[in-house]
Amino acid sequence: MPTPAPATPRREDPVLKSARREALIVFATWIIAMAYTIGYCMRYGYGRKVEELQYVFGLPDWIFWGIVVPWGVWVVFSWIFGSVLMTDEDLGEDPPGTETNPTALADAHIQDPGAC
Repeated sequence: MPTPAPATPRREDPVLKSARREALIVFATWIIAMAYTIGYCMRYGYGRKVEELQYVFGLPDWIFWGIVVPWGVWVVFSWIFGSVLMTDEDLGEDPPGTETNPTALADAHIQDPGAC
């Protein structure tokens, strides 16, 4: 009985590889932001006496340093990540017949779902 030829490993699609990397960065960013915000607000927001509260721009200090500042940091990070670090990948050739109307396949599918 002949032995089957070993399967050659498929090369991972660069679009999938890039999407996976970007998704991991976004998820890690979300986890870090959530952990910092919840941790800081729990530590400095609860169990304090009213006399100990300090205000920054009219907000209690724990809200300013635990919510406002981190949100600002993550907005800047998200902008940098989205505009600088994310990359466009080549998606390949367009299907025939879509050169003049990019939504031709979607339009045909909406009109007759069995046609595509």
